[in-house]
Amino acid sequence: MTPHSKAASDPRHATQAISPTTKLEKMVRLLQRTKGATLDDLEKATGWQRHSVRGAISGSLRCKHGLDINVTNDLNRGRVYHVKPPKKAGSAK
Repeated sequence: MTPHSKAASDPRHATQAISPTTKLEKMVRLLQRTKGATLDDLEKATGWQRHSVRGAISGSLRCKHGLDINVTNDLNRGRVYHVKPPKKAGSAK
């Protein structure tokens, strides 16, 4: 078992809060927009290179923080990343 897979399977990591002043929080806000965010959007917001943005999505946001991030292809914008908003407690449908 690699250290990454162990951390991903540990439920304590899936509930870590993201500090509101970090680049990860900037990414989450962009991903939660109705139109989502492209890699270019995320690069501009963080100042990171493409491979770092993709790594943060895969490692930090998906594995450590347990966010459900979807990727769609838009004819005009290319790949667009979206995060599903968390379900509100008490709204079972």
